[in-house]
Amino acid sequence: MSVSPASPPRRRRAAIAAIAVVAVVAACGSTGASATTAIGPSSSTAPSSGPKSASQVAAAPFDPAGLHVTLESVATGLDAPLAIVNAHDGTNRLFVVEQGGRIRIVKDGTLQPAPFLDVSDRISSGGERGLLGLAFHPGFPADPRLFVDYTDPNGDTQVSSFAVNPASPDRADPGSEVKILRVQQPYANHNGGAVVFGPDGKLFISFGDGGSEGDPQGYGQNPRTLLGKILRIDVDSRSGDRQYAIPPDNPFADGAGGAPEIWLTGLRNPWRISFDRATGDLWIGDVGQSAWEEIDVQRAGAPGGTNYGWNRMEGRHCYQPSTGCDETGLTMPVTEYGHDQGCTVIGGSVVRGPDQPALVGGYLFADYCSGRVWAIDPSTDAYRDPTAVADSGHRIAAFGEDEAGNLYAADIAGGAVLRVAATRG
Repeated sequence: MSVSPASPPRRRRAAIAAIAVVAVVAACGSTGASATTAIGPSSSTAPSSGPKSASQVAAAPFDPAGLHVTLESVATGLDAPLAIVNAHDGTNRLFVVEQGGRIRIVKDGTLQPAPFLDVSDRISSGGERGLLGLAFHPGFPADPRLFVDYTDPNGDTQVSSFAVNPASPDRADPGSEVKILRVQQPYANHNGGAVVFGPDGKLFISFGDGGSEGDPQGYGQNPRTLLGKILRIDVDSRSGDRQYAIPPDNPFADGAGGAPEIWLTGLRNPWRISFDRATGDLWIGDVGQSAWEEIDVQRAGAPGGTNYGWNRMEGRHCYQPSTGCDETGLTMPVTEYGHDQGCTVIGGSVVRGPDQPALVGGYLFADYCSGRVWAIDPSTDAYRDPTAVADSGHRIAAFGEDEAGNLYAADIAGGAVLRVAATRG
């Protein structure tokens, strides 16, 4: 992707990305020109009633000190994988999204030769475009739908559903597409692309601020546009001419103060988001502009409308204006890191998997450019610096969970699915 001339770390990253044949979707500010290099959602979760708070789930705060994380190869031979999802259907399959338009299946550690879904004929791909996100309906397979986010031939975002015939569980029907939501993109970058079901059964969709750099149109703070937001819609109902309904507790549900689909605002490019399957908290990795990368959280039960500050703020720091910015009504990140340590944050997950006991209760995330992995205690809203737990050497584009909650990572440059492992001491 193109690079801001004021950002030396991003210049270094662009050179690396060109060699690696892929560059992360969520990254830098750029002009609207399409780039020639390429770019999980975390797994969707079945609806649950009354998720516990973090304090109820964890008897003690998570301590990342002394944690050492490694990434072990599970499957290779993928083409620019950028999301890993499970279908929560008891089959223990991993579904891996390839930027070029295919979804592949990893079954029992083996990459299956035939794609689960191939929509390469209806997308634009390259730079920060492509097939970007996947989520299975919480009722799957009784409800056979899966939901994807892709950029169409015009570069605009399309959210659609496809269906799986129970007689062919390893193959979704490419002819079953139902187009649910389309949003025009003014530039080629900052498309967001995550689609994740929340514990309430609603579909959450992440959108970047539309691209270029610095949010020139002010979309992050504009409630009338879906750009720079996380949306929340009900795909099990319809309202008017929409292919979905507006949840009545969305902050602008009546459309009076803003677009009714909006749930959260003030985001630059929330490339990867996930729900903690134990608490219901929503974790957001929001890619920064030229200096700071941030992790945000919305706690379970909190009302919509939280404003995370872009483009008044970049992380916990004034952006526009560069000093003396108005922080009124803004929610600050729970952690951040500077561009001396990386340049593109990859949001991860709170680990709950039984096969990773050293990680249980911790939130892991990474940086695409440097390959560093960090961990934090997710049980507090107080700011804390992240603790580095690995220098992975991989181009991590996403994390994802298997059905049990064990954590995996997608190496977009190496074409691999990696299992996260950890020791202490």
